[in-house]
Amino acid sequence: MTGQLIKRNENTWLVRIFIGRDANGKRKYFNKTIHGSKKDAQKFLTAKNREKDLGISIQPTLITLNEFLDKWLAESVKQKTREQTANNYAWLMQKYVRATLGAKRISGITTLDVQKLWNQMTAKGLTPRTVRYTNTILKYAFKQAIQWNFLSKNPCEFCVLPRNIKKEMQCLSPEQAVKFLETAKECKHFCLFLLAIETGLRPSEFLALKWKDINFEKAVLSVQRTLLELPKGKFRFDEPKTLKSRRSIPLSNTLIAELKRHRRKQLEQKMKLGSDYQTFDLVFANETGLFFTKQHIRLLHFQPLLAKAGLPKIRLHDLRHLCASLLLADGVSPKVIQERLGHSSISITLDIYSHILPSMQSDATSKLERMLKKG
Repeated sequence: MTGQLIKRNENTWLVRIFIGRDANGKRKYFNKTIHGSKKDAQKFLTAKNREKDLGISIQPTLITLNEFLDKWLAESVKQKTREQTANNYAWLMQKYVRATLGAKRISGITTLDVQKLWNQMTAKGLTPRTVRYTNTILKYAFKQAIQWNFLSKNPCEFCVLPRNIKKEMQCLSPEQAVKFLETAKECKHFCLFLLAIETGLRPSEFLALKWKDINFEKAVLSVQRTLLELPKGKFRFDEPKTLKSRRSIPLSNTLIAELKRHRRKQLEQKMKLGSDYQTFDLVFANETGLFFTKQHIRLLHFQPLLAKAGLPKIRLHDLRHLCASLLLADGVSPKVIQERLGHSSISITLDIYSHILPSMQSDATSKLERMLKKG
């Protein structure tokens, strides 16, 4: 067996393994004190020799978790993910992980350390979804640490996570949707709300729409980009969320007519301002042609309209869910809805709207019964 077992005291052993030479030719050793029997020390030595044979570095790295996260975000995450996703990962680590574990050497972080952090977050009242998502991202980071030979195992692997409680989706009924649109008719953003409900676009998608994305002759809308809101009031166009997010959606005659009316008003405003109007070709722009923020639409227009109509408070994003729910309730195929919403797989669609499927199954049974009776 490679390595040495050196007895220090009763039930105390020094495990020493030769790991090479430094730049000056001086021999380097991995040293670890084991408190226990000689059998315990031999078991540890065997495990370390196995790691060494597999090419895994057995020398504890001095890099801290903070230092590793900086390296991981810069060298891995930003190279493989969208900017918004990378920013979300960085924010999540900053808010929940760095203060507690950041100063620790990454090689010294145990499953117990991570488990205590998740328990603390739960005790503070953070939702199971937040705890589980933070664990997913940190686990992803530690996986990269293993690939870079900073670690031999993932401390997040065996953590016990709080049970995910699925919240009931907040959505308007068909009658409430009609009431909302009737109330919104006098709002300057009526066209935006109608389009959001009919197409199921994400807010970042409909706020990034350009007039060239709408084919009035064929009555089709194409999703080509999203709007990324940056710090200090800046904006940037970004790629759609997934490959399936690039999609074409047929438009109703009602929506086409409303879009034409909306465009006429916008052109009148553009002619009024002349060179002061910003030419981004946006479908939904402010009085000077600039971008709208989701917060502006939500706080100044959407929420007041819901209150005026006496409707429950929902998110702007929930208009997307309203689109899917209305279609599912009317018997439209989940596959068609998946393509309309731009979900990467039908399993996502079925999971999100599973609460509607039981009633669809009942309707299907009734329809089958009627058909068989006719026979």
